[in-house]
Amino acid sequence: MASVLIREAKEGDCGNILRLIRELAEYEKLLDQVKISEEALRADGFGENPFYHCLVAEILPAPGEPQGPCVVGYGLYYFIYSTWKGRNIYLEDIYVKPEYRGQGIGSKIIKKVAEVALDKGCSQFRLSVLDWNKRAMDLYKALGAQDLTEAEGWHSFRFEGEAMRELAGK
Repeated sequence: MASVLIREAKEGDCGNILRLIRELAEYEKLLDQVKISEEALRADGFGENPFYHCLVAEILPAPGEPQGPCVVGYGLYYFIYSTWKGRNIYLEDIYVKPEYRGQGIGSKIIKKVAEVALDKGCSQFRLSVLDWNKRAMDLYKALGAQDLTEAEGWHSFRFEGEAMRELAGK
């Protein structure tokens, strides 16, 4: 039986990461919003000052199996800062290919991000989920996450495109 390895992404993984980003966007019915390129992922994640970090879930074949390792999931995260709590980590995306779900791979990615957070002195580990994704919400709650919309009434907002240019006077 094949085993799963959760590891830090390498620059050579960017093609697989982009493929999985597109699969996630399609799953979320937002594929038209994906504008990122493999080149941008390389530049933004593997330069001198990376904007993000990424873990990949790789299936390692059993000895004697003809195929090589296969990337079946990812978790893309970055560091943020809370004026109340200090260092935080934000998990922007977590995705596991549908045929590999239910095997604990998503939980392994989340646990690895928690390890990184603790190793870097973070006080919080944050993520967001679409309101219809009950399966993901149930998993996060089962792992101990608190739903801030339910508990504290927080809502997320975003400026982008024309609104951001107008705000900046450009």
